[in-house]
Amino acid sequence: MMTSAQLRAARALLGIDQRRLAELSGVSLPTIQRMEASEGTVRGVVSSLTKVVEALDAAGVELIGDDQPSSGRGRGVRLKQRTGA
Repeated sequence: MMTSAQLRAARALLGIDQRRLAELSGVSLPTIQRMEASEGTVRGVVSSLTKVVEALDAAGVELIGDDQPSSGRGRGVRLKQRTGA
């Protein structure tokens, strides 16, 4: 699963805009916009989600799930778990 925050952060790490991610993944710009506007976990057509994840992976971004170690050795960032608000 991928969150909307992860998607926005991945684009920021790559230095690309929504239009470029749409081109790289082969999904429409409105689809990328909807994914990024989602609350929490991105929902959508599985094939579109897969295309976006594959495009990010090909561009060098590793998406890390909760409580999962990173399999890569490159630099990166990770949000700390929030406690309280």
